[in-house]
Amino acid sequence: MFVIKRIYDLPGPDDQIRVLVDRLWPRGIDKQRAQLTTWMKELAPSGDLRRWFGHDPAKYMEFSSRYREELRDEPAQPYLQQLRAWADQQTVTLLYAAKDEKCNHALVLKQVLEDTKPEL
Repeated sequence: MFVIKRIYDLPGPDDQIRVLVDRLWPRGIDKQRAQLTTWMKELAPSGDLRRWFGHDPAKYMEFSSRYREELRDEPAQPYLQQLRAWADQQTVTLLYAAKDEKCNHALVLKQVLEDTKPEL
């Protein structure tokens, strides 16, 4: 199972595996407080896509489409497979730093992980 949370939210008892999915380390968070299992910056949107989006809700649908395309690329596949394998056994919390809880890349990533089946 996948859940998403802001990295600024305190870890809870249901956070079994905590994965930061941002390309940049979040401001004001130290590694001890983050209590991460791992940091998969490779699954974050590319720098160009992130800058183009600029957290503009009007661009969210196009951002989502472009980000999904990036996640289809070969470099992302081992990371997606690892997250799916963990989620078969435990709850995986995808952590992000964006302020907007309704228009962010972690929502798209969660949908991709839940909606798509790995290639056999």
